[in-house]
Amino acid sequence: MRSIEPVDLAVANGRVVLPGEGVVDADLWIRDGRVAGIVSPGTPVQATKTLDASGKTVLPGAIDAHIHMGTDITMAKAPEEVVGETASAVAGGVTTVLAYLMSAQPYEELFPDAVRVMEEHSTCDFGFHFCIGTQHQLDQLGAYVSDLGVSSFKFFMNFKGEEGAYLNLPGNDDGFLWELLKRSSGIGAMVNPHAENVELVWHLREAARAAGGPDLVAWNNARPPIVEAEAEARMAMFAEVLDASVYAVHCSSKLALDALTARRASHDGVFIETCPHYLLLDQDATIGTYGKVNPPLRTAEDREALWQALAAGAIDVVGSDHVPRHKSAKEKDIWSASAGFPGIETLLPLLLSEGHVKRGIPLERIVDVVSARPAQLFGLAPRKGAISVGADADLAIVDFAGTTVFAGERMHSAAAYTPYEGREAAVSVTHTIVGGRVVASNGQVTATGGGRYLRRAASGRAALSALARGAVASTGGA
Repeated sequence: MRSIEPVDLAVANGRVVLPGEGVVDADLWIRDGRVAGIVSPGTPVQATKTLDASGKTVLPGAIDAHIHMGTDITMAKAPEEVVGETASAVAGGVTTVLAYLMSAQPYEELFPDAVRVMEEHSTCDFGFHFCIGTQHQLDQLGAYVSDLGVSSFKFFMNFKGEEGAYLNLPGNDDGFLWELLKRSSGIGAMVNPHAENVELVWHLREAARAAGGPDLVAWNNARPPIVEAEAEARMAMFAEVLDASVYAVHCSSKLALDALTARRASHDGVFIETCPHYLLLDQDATIGTYGKVNPPLRTAEDREALWQALAAGAIDVVGSDHVPRHKSAKEKDIWSASAGFPGIETLLPLLLSEGHVKRGIPLERIVDVVSARPAQLFGLAPRKGAISVGADADLAIVDFAGTTVFAGERMHSAAAYTPYEGREAAVSVTHTIVGGRVVASNGQVTATGGGRYLRRAASGRAALSALARGAVASTGGA
């Protein structure tokens, strides 16, 4: 194959992970932000710039489908709440993020400012999920899909009574969830429930507090796996009865995994996400309150069950559940410290190191859970998620001869810490390319801004159906 016209960037001599082909030696030609050619190494081309990827592996950029933005984690409102977090993304090979907007206000009012601040300051491409909690938001669901291009919606099953007051979100119930699932099923949308039975938490937590013990063990005892698994089972049953698509965020335990996979045997609209911390950390980790998260870190047996499910294809997506709150919010006792921690910068290196290098999970499977499958489920494919001609030139170039040692003081996030302090990954991300722009090189973020808003016409089974028909389910711009 010969180039008919010059290209903007040639990525030469790399080992490239291609859909359906695996790892092949190839050069990539990039023009106008998209992949213009996948050719044999050394094929002549006139390129404005050439990046030599000799000895490196070229992956599609990671898509982190689960992040939170802003110091209050409801949404980014100021430039400084965007710049550092998206720098953290591209430093770790993440080229697209889907951020949760969480408010009781009408999203049609918040949306223009949310897009503006991200378009002006995000270095990676981005989209949104909306948290639905009011009747007005429920009534606007169709307009959120058709007018705003948001087709996935979060619901906190644990926000009953005043549980959501810290985020200024109202309490809700299963009747509201039922209606949300019912309406979503008719408009090509998907619901992403946070599944915990908070009434059981209310019953258990004082006994767990009185029993004491190590911080993370006590937190797990206060919200044990049954709290998650029962809610997942209930949610998945609702989804089957209503023929709705659901995306089980941050599955943390074998019990919850079993509940979801059992329902998926009879309903193909159940999709499962886990997070790196449930694969790599457990209640015996010596990180104290820095490891507080909901659902809690579980046991080593739970970690192993999740790894086995990931390797076998039972887990669809791995997302970071990135939380950018400053570390000072964690430096309290386990009962008052904030939940969640940063993870966007460590997502890809840790999965490659722990999953591929140490466990032998094929690169194609790692790419599936961090790039291909999130793109497919959230209406971003075929534009995102795979290296193919015509797709966005979003690439992560990694060196398996390199290493990365994680330290909070060197991370880009405003959180200023990492639960993986001192851990070494057996890989380094050497370059990140977003839409044909080299935005990170040899550990340094070399560009800021330039990120584009991604409209998503469908999610879940509707997105998969559109992809199978050859329909393009995502477009750029607001």
